[in-house]
Amino acid sequence: MHEPTIGCPTWRCVQRAGLAAGVFALMTVLSACTSSDPEQALRDRLEGLQQAVTDRDPAAVQQFLADDFIGNEGLDRQGARQRVAMYALRYRDVSATAGPLQIERDGDHATVRFTVALTAGSGGLLPERGRVLAVETGWRHDGDTWLVTSMRWQDGI
Repeated sequence: MHEPTIGCPTWRCVQRAGLAAGVFALMTVLSACTSSDPEQALRDRLEGLQQAVTDRDPAAVQQFLADDFIGNEGLDRQGARQRVAMYALRYRDVSATAGPLQIERDGDHATVRFTVALTAGSGGLLPERGRVLAVETGWRHDGDTWLVTSMRWQDGI
């Protein structure tokens, strides 16, 4: 049986062209799906920071902080790393659970407000320490990622 020809040497040529167009369309759709919404990117970064605290990983926490990071009482990027390391040595179990996020964006800058419940313990059933904090973080889009530039916290509810 002969393959039909429609302005092309063979039907296979048409099939290949259709396949190529389909692959190109699929790549276009997938790249559109992976372009991240800035608010979702901020949520993902905050979730990663929360996980780094829970994992008691000072180096991972520091990767979320801008070089010019500043926190309460002049806490800088290195001080934040040292504080996480101190808690990691002192407590076997650390947990940080953030409440709903309020995100305000202005171009490459954002402010994210939330409450966070922090607990720490030596591994017993109940935590030895616990606090709820009201937190305000400042973020800057730096290259292809969001970094925390500032963090202010106070005792919450």
